[in-house]
Amino acid sequence: MELVELGRRIYSTAHLTGEFLLRSGQTTNEYFDKYRFEADPVLLDKVAEAMVPLVPADTEVLAGLEMGGIPVVTALARHTGLPCAFVRKQAKPYGTARLAEGAEIAGRVVTIVEDVVTTGGQIVLSTGELRALGAHITDALCVINRNPDTPAPLTEAGLTLHALLKSEDLSDR
Repeated sequence: MELVELGRRIYSTAHLTGEFLLRSGQTTNEYFDKYRFEADPVLLDKVAEAMVPLVPADTEVLAGLEMGGIPVVTALARHTGLPCAFVRKQAKPYGTARLAEGAEIAGRVVTIVEDVVTTGGQIVLSTGELRALGAHITDALCVINRNPDTPAPLTEAGLTLHALLKSEDLSDR
């Protein structure tokens, strides 16, 4: 599926209007409800298939961020054959008490996977925590970058963002 058509399908499935408060604290009158396209198995599979060329060649583990990055990373792992880790916002205080579940990340080249990026705040926080656990991280992937460029916090954290789509790629035309 071409990116233009994929953008149209995501728009028709996930585009909402109204007043929405974003995690970044910003308010917007246009919102892409990521869970709507992530819950559609056919559309999510097309998104993951289109993201494969964005995965850096040296990636050893794909790390999906809680919660929206988890379905994306799972679908992407199916297409790349790479193992994945599921990254919590906080390590759980019971069981394994791990921040990152699934594939081992210590000493490995890890690429962060997120669904929608506005400021990149959660990517920066999670990258810092994963690096402290021994992961080598220089790249992040997302389905939608709400910005025309890479958000400054990502660049400042030494990350390159690879976005499948930007806001301007999502329309009903």
